[in-house]
Amino acid sequence: MLIIGIILFGMLIGAGAQLILGKGVKGIDWGLALGAGLIGSFVGGLLISLIAGDGLDFRPSGIIGSIVGAILVTGGWMWYKGRSAVS
Repeated sequence: MLIIGIILFGMLIGAGAQLILGKGVKGIDWGLALGAGLIGSFVGGLLISLIAGDGLDFRPSGIIGSIVGAILVTGGWMWYKGRSAVS
């Protein structure tokens, strides 16, 4: 059950990152949402939680870090895809 919750949380965070960056206007890429959400949540959420001193507990600082991490991953992927499409 925990794994399903983590996957759904990652997809929601990734979809939110796409909406914030404006990519969601054409529709949400759920594969990118899953990848960006999981990677962003792990890296951003873990780093922000540890920096804030919250440890590994589920706290608002971890959620904010997850969103920021997913935005960075999504933005990086969009930049890479745009760069490779031009070449």
